[in-house]
Amino acid sequence: MTAAHLDPTRRHDVVLLFDVTDGNPNGDPDLQGAPRTDEETGHGLVTDVAIKRRIRDTVALLRPGDPRAGIFVEAGHALNTRWQGARQADPDNPLKTICDWYWDVRMFGSVLTAGKGNPSAGIRGPVQCGFARTLDPVLPTNHTITRVTQTRQEDIDKGESTEIGSKWTIPYGLYRARLHYSPAQAHKTGVTSDDLALLWQAIEMMFAANLSATGGIRDVVGLHVFSHPNALGVASAGALTGRIRHVRAAEAPRAHSDYQPHIRSDDLPEGVVLTTLVDAWA
Repeated sequence: MTAAHLDPTRRHDVVLLFDVTDGNPNGDPDLQGAPRTDEETGHGLVTDVAIKRRIRDTVALLRPGDPRAGIFVEAGHALNTRWQGARQADPDNPLKTICDWYWDVRMFGSVLTAGKGNPSAGIRGPVQCGFARTLDPVLPTNHTITRVTQTRQEDIDKGESTEIGSKWTIPYGLYRARLHYSPAQAHKTGVTSDDLALLWQAIEMMFAANLSATGGIRDVVGLHVFSHPNALGVASAGALTGRIRHVRAAEAPRAHSDYQPHIRSDDLPEGVVLTTLVDAWA
């Protein structure tokens, strides 16, 4: 029997929690790479695009060479060329081919175009991801850093011995995001139980597989999947995801343990199953 959270015919509503220590999880190019924040409240933000990028990169590492785990949106590869390849492989049904070849198209969808004068198409994916937002305001800090070598020889010839740069970080942030899975769209793109298993695994490992000094210490600390008994669902996403709460228990949090979890797993709507895949508080 298929586990509830691996059933592609059910609707799933998901709460994802990750934290960042002394790092920049998602720099804003319009603000010289400063961590993204809500200007009105000061809460930290990570875009849905950044989250999906990390998932894509992790899938590529988990399933190298798997013919059904290709990544369509990948650095160094033109999207038009891949869409043209699918159209040539199966002129009658290139959308099915592109979904069969590329895991991220099956799950997230894509806009497909082959250039001026050529047919284009759009695929709506079953997995939708919102921005992640910190539970409390964060304090972005710009650190001046130096290095002992120069970029240009002429600067060394002038007697310069160091070069100055900068680096943005936040001391700590606990981020929360919601994801939603629609079986109606999944049926159109051909999602399987294995695709869902790969999604959850990639989310769990998305920071372990993408370490960087700039990003700081990043960990997935919570992953909770509410699985409905059918495709339509029996409760609103907000009513279910609202059952996962974490309340600050320290004046200046610097670890996930500075928050207290409050998870209501009792009296769930009939047929709804809560599967906790990651819980750093457990």
